[in-house]
Amino acid sequence: MASGTSKGVNQKVNDEARPRSTEIFERGKKTLVGGVDSPVRAFRAVGGTPLVIDHARGTKLYDVDGREYLDYVCSWGALILGHAHPDVVAAVTDQAAKGTSYGMTSPLEIELGEMIVKAVPSVEMVRFVSSGTEAAMSAVRLARAFAGRDMVIKFEGCYHGHSDGFLSEAGSGLATLGIAACPGVPEAFASLTLNSPFNNLDGVEKLFKKHPNKIAAIIVEPVAANMGVVAPAPGFLEGLREITKREGALLIFDEVITGFRMAYGGAQQVYKLVPDLTVMGKIIGGGLPVAAYGGKREIMERVAPLGPVYQAGTLAGNPLAMRAGLAMLPKLQATGFYEDLNRKTLRLADGLRSALRETGVEGVVNGAGSLLTIFFAGNAIRDYTDAKKSDTARFGRFFQEMLRRGVFLPPSQYEALFVSAAHTDAEIDQTIAAARSSLGALSNN
Repeated sequence: MASGTSKGVNQKVNDEARPRSTEIFERGKKTLVGGVDSPVRAFRAVGGTPLVIDHARGTKLYDVDGREYLDYVCSWGALILGHAHPDVVAAVTDQAAKGTSYGMTSPLEIELGEMIVKAVPSVEMVRFVSSGTEAAMSAVRLARAFAGRDMVIKFEGCYHGHSDGFLSEAGSGLATLGIAACPGVPEAFASLTLNSPFNNLDGVEKLFKKHPNKIAAIIVEPVAANMGVVAPAPGFLEGLREITKREGALLIFDEVITGFRMAYGGAQQVYKLVPDLTVMGKIIGGGLPVAAYGGKREIMERVAPLGPVYQAGTLAGNPLAMRAGLAMLPKLQATGFYEDLNRKTLRLADGLRSALRETGVEGVVNGAGSLLTIFFAGNAIRDYTDAKKSDTARFGRFFQEMLRRGVFLPPSQYEALFVSAAHTDAEIDQTIAAARSSLGALSNN
């Protein structure tokens, strides 16, 4: 087993150098669809054999061949404290001995719910579920019921899970695999979801004029993170809030990624906006499968058993996930936690921009809080149309060059890179050096 990231700098990561990974992946393809349980893990966009992980600790992943990688995926943003934080591990271990699932309410759900209500400005009541997809799907169903309307606006390149109504122009894994719209989604159902360009209020206004009194809600990632990272333009989110109030529609913030990452109260705290409903996930479960949706009391009380909007789940409020969340969230309240996290991310973003300039490789670095993306494009990236102009083949080569140097980035041009509290300044500097070397290799080819 490698003892430090420095040993990974010159390692050659290919099929021959990682025989167990290759063997296990090939074996997996016989029983798992594509050898994976989530498409982007298959490395189709970047080539090579996918990582097969044995264990993780802090900022590091270790594959089954004993190779070490400095991780900037962090379980797609969930692990804001890094892998296997001792307090989270202790909490989950203790809870496992008391039972892994009850199928009934425990005090843990109430405790974590109280923490979320106190933290997130818009949330007065909350319902726990098991995945971000489930939370977004449930929030939209609730919005339709509350508004008494059927149509929903989403934004091109924003991803809200894989439920039927969201799988058009959805960015993320669909963009990675070149899927514009997903077969199996009934056209009649898909027609109820209207797409508009991100950061474009005119497009939203036109949809409301075209479909008067038919649009129940707008759902938006306040910071887009599934077309790569794209921050909201000044006035965009404020405009959505104004339009929805005027039109009698609800505003839903999908904060599965930004919740407890942009700030303790999420992006809505940063941008000082109060949506009607909020979708949360990832960080609230400390790396275990959990998500939630919440909002104003008068809306949430429409959910069963108080109201007629039905939603249920056997593992909702799972005690393991609740304990992990209860161990995780208090640590994010430490003085200076987000300031330090964002400082390190800005240090990385600035270093990547310098590396692009020094090597003469055309690229753009977008960032927001502790999220960032390096786009191989010559234009500014403000929406999904801009993002799709990126050179995805060049990103694939860059990804492999970084992997050879022991740095694991998201295996897609259209995903976000995540910095955790566990990353050190020395590791950030090491990553910048690896990027400079990798970009140099690209410029020489």
